Amino acid sequence: MGMASDDEQIYAWTTQHRLLLADVLASLAPGQWQAPTLCAGWTVHDLAGHLVQPVYVSFRRFFVVSLRYWGNTDATVAHFARELAQAEPAHLIELLRAHAADQVSPPRVGPMGPFADACIHLRDLARPLGLSADVPAEHWQTLLDYLVSDEVAPALVPPGRLEGVGLRATDADWSGGIGPAAEGTLEALALAATGRSVAADELTGPGADLLRHRLRR
Repeated sequence: MGMASDDEQIYAWTTQHRLLLADVLASLAPGQWQAPTLCAGWTVHDLAGHLVQPVYVSFRRFFVVSLRYWGNTDATVAHFARELAQAEPAHLIELLRAHAADQVSPPRVGPMGPFADACIHLRDLARPLGLSADVPAEHWQTLLDYLVSDEVAPALVPPGRLEGVGLRATDADWSGGIGPAAEGTLEALALAATGRSVAADELTGPGADLLRHRLRR
């Protein structure tokens, strides 16, 4: 496929993931909206607020607010998560469904940014609640191909995190990176690569020890 075709596939998968996220959120009891997620310091409600950010906050508004935080992307993202989480759960679910097919291409990350967000945050939400909702293996493999590439956005995988580490899936025919192997499921590899220590604890092999060390520095 050409680049345009690749992008269209990523947009289609992102739509699918957003609708799944909306379904999972709609299935939760009121008290579960205050449950913690794998995103440090964020409840399910906070994460739901973040999920509608790409389709609700313009790039210009994001940039303007980022100036308050001296250009710190993480702080700006947290600002909007808190702001949008003031909305009622039903409204956030409605927004997520209504804008599921929006084709958002943020600077520096392009279509892979929202795609990665939808894959990773589904499990950020579902794992602590013991929910099985997941994305297909092909989607995890596509995401992992991006995470180990030279094009990956630093906001997803900071420079040096995966340097000298080979990733190898135990539930699919996939491997990437160069170095001592860190082995685990596709999901665990993707979550660990994007900074989730709980998933890194599930990995095995000499590369896993190196990755865990880097995540805990």
